[in-house]
Amino acid sequence: MKLNTYVNFRGTCAEAFEYYEAHLGAELGMTVQFGHAPDQSSVGPEWKEKIMHGTIAIGGIDLMGADIPQAEPMRSAYLALSMETDTEAERVYSALAEGGQVFMPLQETFFATRYGQLRDRFGINWMILHPRPRPSQP
Repeated sequence: MKLNTYVNFRGTCAEAFEYYEAHLGAELGMTVQFGHAPDQSSVGPEWKEKIMHGTIAIGGIDLMGADIPQAEPMRSAYLALSMETDTEAERVYSALAEGGQVFMPLQETFFATRYGQLRDRFGINWMILHPRPRPSQP
């Protein structure tokens, strides 16, 4: 069994996946456009190049997505990225915050040297985290 996350976009799935590929080092997988569906009777010309189903690997995990005309931004779910350095956390946070909405600025907390929350310009909520090292056990 494998659990994947599926996110919906309001016509910006391809743009979002390309952005994640450029800024997160993600690897684009399979994409199927609405124009590839056998029955085109309900597909308007403006949706032929939109994504019916796509996958992208971020941090070794597959994220699935699609364009849905009335998609709503994520509400209480977040994609959480654990980073290996403060510098990388700052870079990724800045890239995802561009054109988005900051919920919590990237900062030091009691559990992380860097932690922040935001919604990117594509409507996806993110937590960026560089956890503190675990203390050595005696």
